[in-house]
Amino acid sequence: MMARWMSVGAVLVMTGLWCAGTESLSRAQVPGEGGGEAITPYDYERPPEGQMVPDTSVPPNTEALSEEELKRAEALLPLLEGKQEYWAIGEFVHLGLPVVPVLVKALTMPGPRIRYNAIETLSILKAASAVPALLNTAKQPNEMPRIREHALRVSVRLDPSQTVEAIAVMAKDMNSSVRKSAAFEARYVREKDVVDVLIELLVDDERFVSISALQSLWILTRHETEMHDWDSSTKQQREEWAQEWRDWWKQEKDSFSLPVPRSPRTSSTRHDKAWDRSLAERKIAVLYQQQYGLS
Repeated sequence: MMARWMSVGAVLVMTGLWCAGTESLSRAQVPGEGGGEAITPYDYERPPEGQMVPDTSVPPNTEALSEEELKRAEALLPLLEGKQEYWAIGEFVHLGLPVVPVLVKALTMPGPRIRYNAIETLSILKAASAVPALLNTAKQPNEMPRIREHALRVSVRLDPSQTVEAIAVMAKDMNSSVRKSAAFEARYVREKDVVDVLIELLVDDERFVSISALQSLWILTRHETEMHDWDSSTKQQREEWAQEWRDWWKQEKDSFSLPVPRSPRTSSTRHDKAWDRSLAERKIAVLYQQQYGLS
């Protein structure tokens, strides 16, 4: 019993000391009380208050590069690969559109990372003048598929009207990943010639190439066809279904006008009960439901 009361007393004493210390510390922090100056715990001085600094950015250069700046830009090209690659990209972006000819040189340099980052930098700069060089990279059969696909993707975003030939070349490539990229990016190219390319891709041996081409056709033309199970189809069945598209396109090509692209959905239309998914999305959903038994 005695030991218990001693423990309780010790707790009360410690509590009292803590409260007294807290009170004295709070008084020490208040200027003018007790004759002391305002201090922080442990007698550390308060850091100076930060000053509001307005956000500023340096606009990209628009003037022609000097000879010295051109040499500096060319010296930056190897740095597009390595630990400083993001810093190098930032430097090229700061130099602006006048540096595009230097970046085009990087598309043929050894080192796939250099070539890939050069394409990425051209995309950031929105350098439409580099599209012919990018398409030439996309058509190179000996280039890495990932780089070819990136070159085509950036070209389509910058100037889709120039990409029809490259899409046709990539659609016949031996690599299925390259063919799939051509089938996918074609949906953003509002040119009638890509429809012929997509129809021929419907009979591709790779099912995802075929499905990508089919979805691009629906998005571009909004032509409603009979439902077919493309996932479990045979080569002969796909030939027959592709012929349906050929017959339809042969009749409609001369007078057909590509429909206006759908506008992006806003938050109000997204939650609208009357909202209906696009034809392409609904058809793709049905295909996957048939294949995997999803409800």
